Amino acid sequence: MADGDIRILVVDDTVTYRMIVRDVLEKIDGVEVVGTAANGVIALEKIEYFNPDMITLDLEMPELDGLGVLRRLQEKKTSVAAIMISAFTAEGADTTVEALRLGAFDFVLKPQGENPNESVAILHRNLSERINTFRERRKIHDILRERKERKPAKPVPKPQAGKPAPPGKKVAPITCKGVDVVTIGISTGGPQALTKVLPDLPADFPVPILIVQHMPPMFTESLARDLNSRCKLNVSEAVDGQPVKPGDILIAPGGRQMKVESRNDQTVIRVTDDPPVNSCRPAVDYLFQSVAPIYKSRVLGVIMTGMGSDGAEGCRLYKDKGANIICQDEESCVVYGMPRKPIEEGLADVIAPLGDLAMEITRFANRGVALCR
Repeated sequence: MADGDIRILVVDDTVTYRMIVRDVLEKIDGVEVVGTAANGVIALEKIEYFNPDMITLDLEMPELDGLGVLRRLQEKKTSVAAIMISAFTAEGADTTVEALRLGAFDFVLKPQGENPNESVAILHRNLSERINTFRERRKIHDILRERKERKPAKPVPKPQAGKPAPPGKKVAPITCKGVDVVTIGISTGGPQALTKVLPDLPADFPVPILIVQHMPPMFTESLARDLNSRCKLNVSEAVDGQPVKPGDILIAPGGRQMKVESRNDQTVIRVTDDPPVNSCRPAVDYLFQSVAPIYKSRVLGVIMTGMGSDGAEGCRLYKDKGANIICQDEESCVVYGMPRKPIEEGLADVIAPLGDLAMEITRFANRGVALCR
């Protein structure tokens, strides 16, 4: 095994699929398959023995299923990453969303190619992309850890009773503006991140929130339903022609594009089958490009964890209109891809860790009074 190789355990109750996944992984550069397991109980034993960096994890298994494995790993505070192998069904979508909320790194769909060779090629491409992303994340986290070890940590002052916590890191003087809509772009790590942010928004949140989460059909509906059960605000998958109303959180349907348009003095959602943008459908830039000319400076853009750079062009449009941008910080991102370019280009007004995003979004939505002092 070469230094830097990703050590992976394959977990699936089907012998044939275990063999297929193992064969695919062994053809990916920098991957070592350390073993296989037929159910969750065996998987936990082999994780203890082999100490892999990652597991590929089937959801439906006897004795202990994929969700059970993730819960045990959470209890043990094990750092092993999990890529879920998910069925393209409504039930599979619900279980996958729960797995992502429990901390799974990402998921791939069981491919349905026109023939076995095509299905294997799709699986190879999808697994390669996620493993390479995990490898990059590990490098970044190693660098951040080394920086912390070299530099003594400064004591963090505790907020005094009755006083709000300090705002996130401002990277430029902030001009106060009213906000009429919040738009959020997010991808890998999104379900878990949104579960930590949206439930902390107050019940009287004054403006609508529009979200593009990179996901396939059915999965965004499951995500919206799960978030709705946890939030004080109403969360739903967006419907074509739906009015954009204060206090509503609308998530773009998976596999389709979402934009806004003005109709009879009212802003409404349009769900389309327009082509992918940045290889994404739904795409953050597609939404942001429709929001910018309607809301102008009165929009808050939020870019969170995710692969690629979808949303960067939309952030440029927002800044041209005088709008504000919040980006999730590098350390708290599962994948520091989407926020990277807006931050490096100086478009971000505030860079905040995941735990502070709800507070920062609320500050801006409440007309930024706290930021203007």
